[in-house]
Amino acid sequence: MRPLGVHVSISGGIHRALERAEDLDCTAAQIFSHNPRGWAVKPLNRDQVAEFRVLRDRFGIHTVVHASYLINLAASSPVLREKSVVLMKTELDRADQLGVGHVILHPGRSSEANKELALSRAADSLNMLARLGPWQAKILLENTGGAKGDISSRMTDLGDLMGRVSSELIGGICLDTCHAHTAGYDLGRKDQFERLVSEVERNIGFSRVRIIHLNDSKGRAGSGLDRHQHIGEGTIGAVALGRLVNHSAFRQIPLILETPQETEEDDRRNLRRVRELLN
Repeated sequence: MRPLGVHVSISGGIHRALERAEDLDCTAAQIFSHNPRGWAVKPLNRDQVAEFRVLRDRFGIHTVVHASYLINLAASSPVLREKSVVLMKTELDRADQLGVGHVILHPGRSSEANKELALSRAADSLNMLARLGPWQAKILLENTGGAKGDISSRMTDLGDLMGRVSSELIGGICLDTCHAHTAGYDLGRKDQFERLVSEVERNIGFSRVRIIHLNDSKGRAGSGLDRHQHIGEGTIGAVALGRLVNHSAFRQIPLILETPQETEEDDRRNLRRVRELLN
């Protein structure tokens, strides 16, 4: 069965995330391994880690970690880049403790107009990180939504960055549908969807797309507005999302929803809608 799930909270202990995923009938789950709003990270509780590993195997849940949004490997500030490398090392250390194979990362952003310089800084930061390893876990670079300063909103950007970094560190990409849409790939148009598919094949390779963040979008195509929406209720729409998840290039890739969680039933409703889309 194709892995399908949502981002789940680790409140009450990291093992509780898998209990929540199981309660939603998920076969995939995404977590933060710590509070993503702070630079300071408390050590993982050994008993909770052991229980996490037991539950993951018992439930058969394909689990990934999402790195902190504070990390910015393309920052112009050397201090911020160094802090980001250290925190990313911690993310990978914790993923290995948990036995999780992938850590999803937004590579960074820059206020400068020189995108090439920012990409070079991100690559240098990742190669610096690689020298601190190795790890069993691999990084998945995620495409971003096209806001001002983004360095990874295009498939060409991701391919370029991957080509500059140690292959021992990068395991592939996480493709976010909302981000692709707001970055200018109008997924509601079949020709624009095919352009995305072509660029993924040419710059990344289908085999290196390891996770899909399946989200509808509040922002219109090309707006740069990173605001996720419930499945079928945004500017992408159910038809276009169905076309993507059932395309031959993507139909085996695990799906993780990051849709809004305004009520307790939101996750169940969105998961049900996706199951109805799958062929």
